[in-house]
Formats: sequence, structure tokens, C-alpha cells
Amino acid sequence: MTFFLQAAPDSLTQATQAIVENVTTTKELSLFEFAMKGGVFLIPIVILFIYTIYLVIERYLFIKKATQRTSAGLMDSISTQLNSGNLDLAIASVQREDTAESKVLHEGLLTIGRPIAEIESNMEKVTNIEIAHMEKKMNHLGTIAGIAPTLGFVGTISGVIKIFYNISITENISIANISGGLYEKMISSGAGLIVGIIAYAAYHLLNGKIDGFALQAQKIILKFINIIQRPNGNKEK
Repeated sequence: MTFFLQAAPDSLTQATQAIVENVTTTKELSLFEFAMKGGVFLIPIVILFIYTIYLVIERYLFIKKATQRTSAGLMDSISTQLNSGNLDLAIASVQREDTAESKVLHEGLLTIGRPIAEIESNMEKVTNIEIAHMEKKMNHLGTIAGIAPTLGFVGTISGVIKIFYNISITENISIANISGGLYEKMISSGAGLIVGIIAYAAYHLLNGKIDGFALQAQKIILKFINIIQRPNGNKEK
């Protein structure tokens, strides 16, 4: 009886030590080593992640600069100068601002004297050109949002196929072998989803800023047409 009582604590101690050693081993696994267990499909996902970060930063800075609002008194200044017959001064004041809105106004000033419909059409064309510049490479983000998760799923599926193939060869269906292989293969799915979410969110947020510029450009065009149609600027007679 004494033997069993002594053996039980010894077994419990050994089991506890095994759990502690297992936890310690898991903690010693670095993040890089953990990520590398994702398999070969993790390599293109990492490349897509780096390219996504580059695109997000580059497009954000470009769009932020392009969509800056013109100075608050610019439209009033243009109205005053046009009413005074100082077209060159109006053009010079617009050229001092390097924004998409100022380029739209610049085109409108250059076409003064032509029919209103033609002036409005030219300003809208410049607006579309500026929007096209902002949307450059944006389709890459949309593509990455779809490709990255797919690559992750393919990596996981290929890993699962490999696991069951090995089981069929070795006839070893232990939970440790299955779960260990599965968690490694699920890394690629998780990584692909993270990259896809980043690309998807950035794509829609940046497009939101572009849509905001498109709306603001229409307001600018309307104000400008009102200025050149009415002697007193955009005020009603």
C-alpha cells in the first residue's frame, strides 16, 4: 500500500515536469521559427505583405497631398480678380497651389471665353485625369485582397493532404501527429487572411478619400461656373 502511495506522487511529479518542459519548449520557439512552420506558401504571402505595406504608404501619401483643400480665400480671390479683369493674376494665384483642386481651377481659367459647356467639360476631364492618377496601382491592393487568403488556404490544404498521405504510409494516426501538422499548416491561412484584410481595408479607405475628392471637385466646378456667369461672383443678383 505504501508503495502505491509513493508511486502515485512520483508519477504525478513526472507528468507535471513533462508539462512544464513542454510549455518551456513552446515558449522558447521564436516568432520567426513559428512563422517558418507555415511552409513554402508563406514565402509569397510575406512578399505580398511587404508590397501591400509599400502600396498603402505610397498611395496614402500621394492621395493625401493631391486631395489637400485649396486655401479658404482662393475662390473669393479668383472672383475678385476676374471681376476686375485680372485673369493673369487669377491664374498665378491658382498656380501657387499644387493640389488636384487647383489644377481643375487652372483648366477652367485657361478656357475662359469659350462656351460654358466646354469650360465645364474640360474641368471635368481634368478631374477624371487627377482621379486616374490617384487610382494608379489601387487595383493591385484589390488583387492582393483576393490572392493572399487564397494562397493561405492552398497552403493549408496542401499541408493537410501531406498529413493524411503520411498517415496512409505510416499508419500512425496519433492525435499528436495530426494536430502538430495541422497547426503548422494553418499558419499560412492565418497569414494570408491578415494580408488580405489589410489590403482590403486599405483599398476601400483610400477609395473613400478619392470619392471625397470627386465630390469636392464637382462643388468647385459649380462655384467656378457661377463666378464666371455672374458679375458679382457666386452671389445671387
